[in-house]
Amino acid sequence: MKILKLIAVIALPLVLLSACSSTQSLQEYFVDSSENPNFLSADLPVSLLNLEKVDLNAEEKDALASLQKLNVLAFKKAADNAMEYDVEKKKVKAILKRDKFNELMRMNTSYGKATIKYLGENDAIDEVIIYGDNKEKGFLLVRVLGDDMNPAHIMQFIKAIQKSDYKGEGLGELGEFIRG
Repeated sequence: MKILKLIAVIALPLVLLSACSSTQSLQEYFVDSSENPNFLSADLPVSLLNLEKVDLNAEEKDALASLQKLNVLAFKKAADNAMEYDVEKKKVKAILKRDKFNELMRMNTSYGKATIKYLGENDAIDEVIIYGDNKEKGFLLVRVLGDDMNPAHIMQFIKAIQKSDYKGEGLGELGEFIRG
């Protein structure tokens, strides 16, 4: 009888641990990667983008008001970390392929290919995820956090950023990565 109790005491935690999801969330990925020397990371207030100096229309101002901060994570590719780049890129793409992320759009930019996804409902977005990669430079992953965001706000925010011609000033090494 004591042996059965001992087995039960040992087996129960193992069963509970195996029942938990082993898949990493995007937030966990950000936290885990921030300590990796191949990554550049920053938590930025939207005010850093200096969009109040840009002539914004009412929709763009509403969009800006709904945003709070940006979590930025960039993998800076080099000759000595090409294999790790491939591994990390696959991890990110696997996280972003999960059903809970809704795709808003895909685009080709001067930087490389980009995808914009979001979490939440169409009219109440919890966060927006912007992912872009470039075979030579690496990849960039941005979590846009805010209140009562909607797809129209995100598009207006992108237009406001384009109007500002923001190139990563004030971000140090991360800004240099963004500028290329």
